[in-house]
Amino acid sequence: MVNSLAHTELLRFTTAGSVDDGKSTLIGRLLYDSKSIFEDQYEAISQTSAKRGEEGVNLALLTDGLKAEREQGITIDVAYRYFATPKRKFIIADTPGHIQYTRNMVTGASTANVALILVDARKGVVEQTRRHAFIASLLQIPHLIVCINKMDLVDFNEEAYNRIKDDFSAFSHRLDVKDVDFIPMSALLGDNVVDRSTNMDWYGGSTLLYALENVHIGSDNNFIDCRLPVQTVIRPYSDEYHDYRGYAGRIAGGVFKKGDEVVVLPSGFSSRIAKIDSYDGELEEAFPPMSVTLLLEDDIDISRGDMIVRPNNQPDVTQDVEVMLCWFNERPLQPRGKYAIMHTTQEARCIIKDVRYRLDINTLHRDEENKEIKMNDICRVLLRTTAPLLTDPYRKNRITGSIILVDEQTNETVAAGMII
Repeated sequence: MVNSLAHTELLRFTTAGSVDDGKSTLIGRLLYDSKSIFEDQYEAISQTSAKRGEEGVNLALLTDGLKAEREQGITIDVAYRYFATPKRKFIIADTPGHIQYTRNMVTGASTANVALILVDARKGVVEQTRRHAFIASLLQIPHLIVCINKMDLVDFNEEAYNRIKDDFSAFSHRLDVKDVDFIPMSALLGDNVVDRSTNMDWYGGSTLLYALENVHIGSDNNFIDCRLPVQTVIRPYSDEYHDYRGYAGRIAGGVFKKGDEVVVLPSGFSSRIAKIDSYDGELEEAFPPMSVTLLLEDDIDISRGDMIVRPNNQPDVTQDVEVMLCWFNERPLQPRGKYAIMHTTQEARCIIKDVRYRLDINTLHRDEENKEIKMNDICRVLLRTTAPLLTDPYRKNRITGSIILVDEQTNETVAAGMII
């Protein structure tokens, strides 16, 4: 079993919805029905449920990890859960529903392949639904699954499901996502989560687990533009590897093959790949998201923050960067403020030259008058960096297209951004 799991594909998904849409219950149901929790965990939440005088077992308690969350019955931090089925391994980022936690959602969703957007069947599409769908689209999450939950409270009515589906489709055509799927379910009772519902014969689609196991994520990585940001230079000081000099990092895009001609940026020197080493031994080719060490035929001065690319396909080398920022910090963004900027393995400093507009997430309106950027706001800014960055647009490559801003005084991460 362990060996077969080692080679199964990993899917990351995030959950988002309003406060009482049942996200935690849904994840608890997924873990419980797919046999991914231990007996003692189940025993513990049974006792807590009984103590709180609740009927049955409250599966939401499986995911609300902080004591404060359990007491308030809400999710306030991003909780990561791991589970596996014979087909795939999964990492769940359970993100909060409240407006003041937009930044937590951005954090949890930034690496996801799929976003689950929960809608309460009684309330339908609300402001938070649109907000979360928009953030998923902004973060270029390719696949959306709209989970129309609490169907048991509308008597499993097909019209309620169709109404929400039509409402959501009406605004989602403006979003930048590959595909949207709709699943009617009851997380509390387990309908259409792991097992097919017997209460909704009118629904012919798949269950949530089936959808997660079978959504095609192979093409979510960029296999065209070759990018290897160098994390570290490997020089073992031993007689056995006397002349070994390898450049290690995680491949951010493209396929590198032995013998390929490559260019090192920013210096612009070129060479060929002599050898590709990995944890499992030598490889003939490597692609995202593998971590490898490249050895080149020529001695070139390469250090952390440089990037190895192909000659005819290079990133933008620029000191002026246009970014969509999500502001994380209690202290508002300072126009002309100076921050440290992290991009792939490179670090530099930058100044905020101009705030183009603040985005109203609920209406998608661009506010060019009021440019005060407070916590959880999303805005478009122009940055000027002290050193050239090697960037791609975020929609082309989520790794080389993202940045983080850090306050140098406090060392806090103040914003995350997507390069336009």
